[in-house]
Amino acid sequence: MSDRTFIRHVVLFSAKDQDDVARIVDGLSMLKNIPHASVFEVVQNNRVDALSGEIDVVVYAEFADDAALQAYKAHQIYQDAIAVVRPLREMRIAADF
Repeated sequence: MSDRTFIRHVVLFSAKDQDDVARIVDGLSMLKNIPHASVFEVVQNNRVDALSGEIDVVVYAEFADDAALQAYKAHQIYQDAIAVVRPLREMRIAADF
């Protein structure tokens, strides 16, 4: 176990249609306007791993604690981003550690 005092939040997305990847990135980029993350990135996957090509977009964020992560998820911008991205995505996998 780590003695780290913050939470890492990683979410992986795949697009239903490759033509929508930029729209997914744009929709997820709305989340950077939520003030609760100490670090926040949305990036398109470079697809350099020869064994896995399913992931199109990655969200990486760091939160001071669970309260900050929960406040982030409760923010209206989070709901707005879901409304944009959910119809465009095939898969969403999240991990918090």
